[in-house]
Amino acid sequence: MEYTRLLYDVRPDGVATITLNRPEVFNAFDDPLSYELQDALKQVARAAAVRAVVLTGAGRAFCSGQDLKAAQEIEAAEGQPRSFHDSLHERYNPIIRAMRALPKPIIGRLNGVAAGAGCSLALACDALVASTDASLIEAFVNIGLVPDSGSSYFLPRLVGSLKAFELCALGSKVSAEEALRLGLVSQVVAPGQLDEATYALAARYAGAPTRSIGLIKQMLNKAGAATLDEMLDYEAHCQQIAGETADYREGVAAFGEKRKPVFGGA
Repeated sequence: MEYTRLLYDVRPDGVATITLNRPEVFNAFDDPLSYELQDALKQVARAAAVRAVVLTGAGRAFCSGQDLKAAQEIEAAEGQPRSFHDSLHERYNPIIRAMRALPKPIIGRLNGVAAGAGCSLALACDALVASTDASLIEAFVNIGLVPDSGSSYFLPRLVGSLKAFELCALGSKVSAEEALRLGLVSQVVAPGQLDEATYALAARYAGAPTRSIGLIKQMLNKAGAATLDEMLDYEAHCQQIAGETADYREGVAAFGEKRKPVFGGA
């Protein structure tokens, strides 16, 4: 797919960057952007050379959610309201499912506002590095809607049900500093340090045993709805897989030789 709404780049260290590239509308989602992001996530899943992903937005925003003007234009052209149900299942839900299923870490570079579906997109990342200029807002209620794209799943697991209700029902903006206190982001840095902090973290993940990272994601995804017995069994299953990797052998060899391991991601 030729991208017109996002930028895709892979660095020599195995870090891929996906940049939502509609800065004139704060990287709001229209139909082409949603399908391009789905495709980009398929690309990083297939690419053996990619071992970590940075997801960010161009300009001053991360993502402001749905482009309401674009949606209204489509409704006018079609002569009928769009189906929210179909739009979520075709456009947004595949993105969130792909992010959580990706056996590689996704680091969100939160350079500005993440609102509505953009907030959901940020929460679906495995780690979030935020600029002090960044903010998150569950903006759905402000236009009479409810959270979607995974926010109702991620938010209570991160901040608890009471705080999640408050943030969703009031639609209040959360500053980067408050997001750090609540556990919504991993770290907060000055705007001028955002790239350095983000790519330093991404490089650490890219140099880690990738198969182990992918299995850890699967385990944590499963843990939210599993019993202890189920997780004990699943841990044993995943540990067997990890124990058969080349990176496990390298880790043990490096330990015995008192050197830093060099993980190849397999």
